[in-house]
Amino acid sequence: MRYMKAFDFWKIVSKIIFGTCALTLASAAPVFAQEDRGYKVYQFPANMIPRIDGQTDDWDSFPSEYVVGTDQLWDDSKRYPKPDATNLDVKVRVAWVKGLNRLYFLYEAYDNYWDFTLPGLHNDTFEIIVDGDLSGGPLIAEQHPNQNLPLMERYFDFHGVHAQNYHIFTPAVGKDWALAWGSQPWIKELPYANIAYSYDFKPGQPGKLVAEFWITPFDYAGTEGPARAVESVLTDNKKIGLTWAVIDYDDVNDERKKGFWNLSKNHKMYGNSSLGTIFTLLPLAEKYQPKLQAQWSFSVTDMAQRQVTFRDESHGSIKRWHWDFGDGTTSKEQSPVHRYKEAGKYIVVLNVEGPDGKSRMAKVWDVAVK
Repeated sequence: MRYMKAFDFWKIVSKIIFGTCALTLASAAPVFAQEDRGYKVYQFPANMIPRIDGQTDDWDSFPSEYVVGTDQLWDDSKRYPKPDATNLDVKVRVAWVKGLNRLYFLYEAYDNYWDFTLPGLHNDTFEIIVDGDLSGGPLIAEQHPNQNLPLMERYFDFHGVHAQNYHIFTPAVGKDWALAWGSQPWIKELPYANIAYSYDFKPGQPGKLVAEFWITPFDYAGTEGPARAVESVLTDNKKIGLTWAVIDYDDVNDERKKGFWNLSKNHKMYGNSSLGTIFTLLPLAEKYQPKLQAQWSFSVTDMAQRQVTFRDESHGSIKRWHWDFGDGTTSKEQSPVHRYKEAGKYIVVLNVEGPDGKSRMAKVWDVAVK
């Protein structure tokens, strides 16, 4: 079964190799653990979603303490002992919006020599590795735990499936904007990704580049296409695997001048998500949240009995709840379970009250039972 091979393969292999077969699959941990150095993914409110236009003004509210700069990187090719802003100066901002399983990036870089004339991988590059569910372990065929499998079998069933690697060309001229390193190039196309650039230099010249883009992390992204894909669900305070490197070419004919500026302390982070870093998805800043707002969701937990479970998701300090189920009955519980006597479509209303006042949320005919 391809889904199981790709999604849980590394955990199963870890249990076999390290003699932990008695453990449950859920309790099995990858061989390595991603490093949590306190990096954050800022949350934009839904009315402030960044426009993908290569401009930076819609990122003005992004807090400076969450910017990851060149000072956080190291050249693990060991050609350069420390960052030099006159050679390369990078600032990266990462954000998300609740309800959208997307990671938004603003990549700003000054380079004293932009290298982007060739059609292949020799191109200044921002390389991102994302592991939306912290599944960990290898994600490329070359690092597959079972090297006895044919290379192309490892590639199509495994490469980029449970975690993804994007080589984003900075800039991309006469070529696609990224190599989605794996057998699923569809992940770099709309509606799963988008990008815009802004720059005014020519090859070999110094200058500043802006790349504004978003990508969709996947818990399962197979070669067969998006029909069976499983997006990583992004939620408040969730931790995800995310790391990157900046590949800086400084001579179109001399690979020895290339720098590999890595956020992770491990060189092979590009193919093993356990060697990367952890980012935490921040909740919405308090200044964007109302003091009191009623909100709720529901699920039909027993269709035969017309049983509906309601969940209070209101924000603020709340002292009283009042539910009107639309059938003449009410409840003062915070998250009640209700059985409807008759089939139908119902208007359900939640009223909440607290020190900051009152709030109401009504949903018209969302709740329907048969």
